[in-house]
Amino acid sequence: MDKYLIVGLGNPDRKYVNTRHNVGFEMLDTLASYYNIKVNKAKCKAVIGEGKINGTSVVLAKPQTYMNLSGESVRELCNYFKILPQNVIVMYDDISLDVGKIRIRQKGSAGGHNGMKNIIYHLQTEEFPRVRFGIGEPTFDLVDYVLSKFSKDETKLLIESAKCVPDIISLIIKNDISKAMTLYN
Repeated sequence: MDKYLIVGLGNPDRKYVNTRHNVGFEMLDTLASYYNIKVNKAKCKAVIGEGKINGTSVVLAKPQTYMNLSGESVRELCNYFKILPQNVIVMYDDISLDVGKIRIRQKGSAGGHNGMKNIIYHLQTEEFPRVRFGIGEPTFDLVDYVLSKFSKDETKLLIESAKCVPDIISLIIKNDISKAMTLYN
């Protein structure tokens, strides 16, 4: 049975908690909580947790390299756990989607996201699933925007999106990404 690596992208310092750029970390925490997987071990430049989703072995990971170097951690984890690139699922923020919107894709380019660029570079492929979470169009400087916190109304929308994460990941692992895309895109 194949093993999956599920990665949430974000930045490790406390000051980045609940910022737009850390949506991947937040969604991974939701997934971990739902499936009762403790993400608390340091390995391969990440904080990880191992468990099962619908009987399939998974490694949940939050790279601690900062966003732009996420691929270093992802590659090391794939090597260590012998996980194929097509079994890597990445969850991350997307400025081209409204807050609360979700986009699931089987594969694709980085779309300007530096964390994804680095993962694609280190895995040497774009052929892996990704789940993007809308954080809204920047209304001021991009760097300041992605490191800003969500409003109360935006937080409510994200909480609704987070409720879908366990089902989305479960469907992708069951090789039913098309159903996940139909239901949640």
